[in-house]
Amino acid sequence: MRAGWRALLFCVLMVALYIAAIRLTFFLPRPRVYAVFEVEQYVAILIAIWLAHYIMLRWVDHASWSYVGLGRGQLSPGVLVLGLCIGALGILIPSGTLLLAHDLTVTTGLHGSHSWLGLALAGAVIFLPQALGEEMMTRGYLFAALRDGVGWLGALVATSVGFGLLHLGNPGANAQSVAVVIFAGVFLAAVLVATGSLYAAWMAHFAWNWSMAELLHAAVSGVRFPYSTYRMDDVGPAWLTGGAWGPEGGVAAVAGMLAGIAVLVAWRRASPTSSSA
Repeated sequence: MRAGWRALLFCVLMVALYIAAIRLTFFLPRPRVYAVFEVEQYVAILIAIWLAHYIMLRWVDHASWSYVGLGRGQLSPGVLVLGLCIGALGILIPSGTLLLAHDLTVTTGLHGSHSWLGLALAGAVIFLPQALGEEMMTRGYLFAALRDGVGWLGALVATSVGFGLLHLGNPGANAQSVAVVIFAGVFLAAVLVATGSLYAAWMAHFAWNWSMAELLHAAVSGVRFPYSTYRMDDVGPAWLTGGAWGPEGGVAAVAGMLAGIAVLVAWRRASPTSSSA
């Protein structure tokens, strides 16, 4: 089957299984804690996406999980640590620079209802399945199939645009924020291409979101998560800081991602046998 038809079939499967998984969650008891409800939704979506991958790899492509960057050989401590560092530092360094420039400020003395450690653990439980689901949805089988048809550059562009459009429904979404999220898709695809591992892109995505929500207590793609005794607020121009969308929606975040891509290129050149991507 041609790459384009395989990509389309995967999308149809994924949507159908997603609808079925979400409907099945209606039969579960409604959690009293909203965070638990969110985790249930993310896990249901992740199961649907995993099943779509399994069906395509087992019965259509007759390929192993390494085809989508999820093979055993692509799961190593080195690439996981690289992904975590690239994702966390990619947003923390520009945010720290904005803080030193007084374009971001830390509001302290707040009385949050949760301890920092409790929020950090809850954030990990939420963002781990959320990040894996989004990575498998956009840079898993879909990326691999499109790469067969139009090359890795075409796959990178197509999946990054799709990744940005997925965030159109977020609070406060506008042309700038979506454009920066599209570039975040390029950044995460660069992690995948450089390492050949979707696990690394998953870790980068997770570290990026968790660092904003739990270390900075800033908005993540327009969504404010619970904070403890402090939070990060923007006082500079929105084009630079991201405004209500959070630090990932501004030009400073783009600079951080460009630096991360440069590090990936240097790492890839220094490790020519680390991946077949």
